[in-house]
Amino acid sequence: MSDDELTELVRRALAEDVGGGDVTTDATVEPDARARALITQKAPGVIFGLDAAEVAFRLLDPDIRFERLAQEGRWREEGGPVLAIEGSARALLTGERTALNFLGHLSGVATLAARAAKEVQGTGAKVLDTRKTT
Repeated sequence: MSDDELTELVRRALAEDVGGGDVTTDATVEPDARARALITQKAPGVIFGLDAAEVAFRLLDPDIRFERLAQEGRWREEGGPVLAIEGSARALLTGERTALNFLGHLSGVATLAARAAKEVQGTGAKVLDTRKTT
């Protein structure tokens, strides 16, 4: 998927989630408030979807900053911090559900694919197709 296609997909997901805006956040958070967030993996598995998560926040705050704390596509037995984010508090609150939906769904697919590959390890069988489409 190209960067433009990913951006359009995330844009549509945000529009579906917040439509004309995040009324609660707009009513309770000052426009210039800044915040930090930490996304954490709570169970063993494979992280995937960081690009989509970052796009969700970046569409709401072009100046947002990220620090990736986990590598995508690698099994993590212990879980732990995945992504540190700093930017507009409104952007963090408005984009978090969309970002976490992408990250959770894609990480779930990657985790199941990794488990399938592990199950056939040493048998001569191969997992040939782990499509990551919805």
